Amino acid sequence: MHETSSLSAFDAAAIVVVIAAVLSYCNHRFIRLPHVIGLTVMGAGTSVILILIDEFVPGTAISDMVEAFLTRIDFSQTLMQGMLSFLLFAGALHVDLADLRKGWFAVLLLSTLGVLISTIIVGGAFFLLTGAMGIAIPFIWCLVFGALISPTDPVSVLGILKRFAVPPALQATVAGESLFNDGVGVVVFTILLSAAVTGADFSLSEGLRLFALEAGGGILVGLASGYVAFRAMRSVDEYALEVLISLAVVMGGYAFCSNFHLAGPVAMAVAGLLIGNQGVTYAMSDVTRDYVLKFWELIDELLNSVLFLLIGLEIIVIAISPELAILGLAAIPLVLAGRAIAVGGPMLLLRPLGLVGEGGYRILVWGGLRGGISIALALALPAGDIRNTLLAATFFVVLFSVLIQGATVGRMVKRIGRGRSDGSAEAAQQASS
Repeated sequence: MHETSSLSAFDAAAIVVVIAAVLSYCNHRFIRLPHVIGLTVMGAGTSVILILIDEFVPGTAISDMVEAFLTRIDFSQTLMQGMLSFLLFAGALHVDLADLRKGWFAVLLLSTLGVLISTIIVGGAFFLLTGAMGIAIPFIWCLVFGALISPTDPVSVLGILKRFAVPPALQATVAGESLFNDGVGVVVFTILLSAAVTGADFSLSEGLRLFALEAGGGILVGLASGYVAFRAMRSVDEYALEVLISLAVVMGGYAFCSNFHLAGPVAMAVAGLLIGNQGVTYAMSDVTRDYVLKFWELIDELLNSVLFLLIGLEIIVIAISPELAILGLAAIPLVLAGRAIAVGGPMLLLRPLGLVGEGGYRILVWGGLRGGISIALALALPAGDIRNTLLAATFFVVLFSVLIQGATVGRMVKRIGRGRSDGSAEAAQQASS
């Protein structure tokens, strides 16, 4: 049998895809949980079983082999330098730009001001929490935690919105915020992490300058690459070529942003919106449109499956002591409170403008699921006790988000929808009388 270290990249990918396919099949046939929740549960369950086997059957060391395998995959690099670009582009393809334009101010506020507010509130509260528990973590590292846990996961959010009758304008606002706050969160995280690692005094003005440069550069790259692709697609009618052009936008655009320190996630969201609206409407025939959209739906489903399986399996890598477990559990309400305040602040400005309808606040707060990007950012932290602490807290928050929020937000959306329908019927009845 080959050692884990001798596995090629193809071997590693093959193993993950086979496991994802088997578990997805079992979930679909027998368990019937929502796809991402089922894979996360089964991945975590597999991890726990392997750990218990090692604990009670001496000499097996199966979990050590799995840990070495996962370490070789490098979850952080796999997501941040590969999967994220595809996932954000695929998600943005299905966001209606006309609806997004109506709520552009809401998306702008929630994905920028909301992320900054959440970073500060969660970071400050986490600093007080760790201090009360006797865990010494510098304030700047607590802000790093606030930044990595603030972005919501577009994969989970978009998947839920597709299944329920959320009003189009609110759906576009929630989806747009989720797509763009990833890019903003990554930029804020990068700036704070650099200050934490170097020990340099954090300058708000310098941080804002870097933020504007990286995010603004990402928007320009997204617009430029999306427009070039749109013009190229409009000049031909060949579905295979147009699928290839869309791939070139994602891979080439993200690689360009990575090399020039620009916000690649923002670029991919912008390019996806442009091609998914202008490109689909004006540059593609019916046959090409069908192929392009189905190709990206398949990519989205495949990467989605792999991503949430890896989140479940990561429990083997994370060394969680009882103290860190308590910290992780305590971080869950802390992060939820931060999200509630971060959304509530901008909502005070948005409510008079009528940009977020009834039920929007509850959907934005409870539907703000955390996922793979938070795990990837936590895994990107330099090795040490601080990394272990932040990683454990992140894992508990993400697991709660996927398993509890993800499983219940649909019912909440249904209740809001029924309440809206009942209210409309009552209003109509009063008007008729």
